[in-house]
Amino acid sequence: MTESLRWVKSSYSNNGGQCIEWAPEHAAATGAFLIRDSKDPNGPRLALSRQGFAGLVEFAKSRV
Repeated sequence: MTESLRWVKSSYSNNGGQCIEWAPEHAAATGAFLIRDSKDPNGPRLALSRQGFAGLVEFAKSRV
């Protein structure tokens, strides 16, 4: 199922290759925010709630 998803890189992806991607349409349809490492697209995925994803975004912003 996740192979057919459209993955979008984080807007912070130009910071030294430490990139994550997420699947926005999947989040809109299911409420589960899927995250993956852009360097390993076939690797593990993390599924977060809306609150968990918001927390991850806030954490990333605080590290820039």
